[in-house]
Amino acid sequence: MIALIGRLRYAEHRSVPGIRTHLVGRHVSVSERAVTNLLDRYDELLAVALADDRRLRKVLAGQGKVILGIDGLQPDVGHEVLWVVRDCLSGEILLAKSLLSARQQDLAGLLSAVKAACPVPVAGIVSDGQHAIRKAVRRVFPDVPYQLCHFHVLREAARPIYEADRHAKKELKKKVRTVRGVERRTEGRTDPEAEVIRGYCSAVRSALTDDGRPPLEASGLKLHARLTAIAGSLGRAAEKGGSRPS
Repeated sequence: MIALIGRLRYAEHRSVPGIRTHLVGRHVSVSERAVTNLLDRYDELLAVALADDRRLRKVLAGQGKVILGIDGLQPDVGHEVLWVVRDCLSGEILLAKSLLSARQQDLAGLLSAVKAACPVPVAGIVSDGQHAIRKAVRRVFPDVPYQLCHFHVLREAARPIYEADRHAKKELKKKVRTVRGVERRTEGRTDPEAEVIRGYCSAVRSALTDDGRPPLEASGLKLHARLTAIAGSLGRAAEKGGSRPS
């Protein structure tokens, strides 16, 4: 649970209310205060992991070089930005620190700290196109190859497809909004048919909350595949002599 909350916060940039909504969609009863407390525990565990300098040095020494990935994470507008510098080869986080600003001088200080502590050469650097990052990289690593993040370039290139996929998902959701009405008609029933219906309704709900991460995962296509599988299962049940709900 702690790992999931940390991923939703820092990898998907979700707010505390958004994280709670996601968890409730997974049938986890939790309050916003509990989400905040668990997020604090995640930050503490992250700090402990980053402090394990011996393990990190062993990992980096084994590969002989690092490729730095730099990104700033700001889940809520107006709050501090968590700047993360990680090694793209091993996936290890080399530095994580919150800053109130994204000035070139501040970012250069973070990169200088990573440069001083890194036991192996920096072979390359990757980031988004933020000017402050680019200037800080030029200042601290003037001779290291530097390029923009593949993900950001791909996301911009795939934006038309993403918009079409999002529209398709919205239209698909309209067709299964009546699932709650189907569930209501089985309330209080304990017969096998009611249990089967509730199982299918649960599968539909799960499909609706299973989002993808564009541009590499199209959530609309994923929802279409899930609903097609459910419809196929209903069809096979009908062929075996059962009744198929509309």
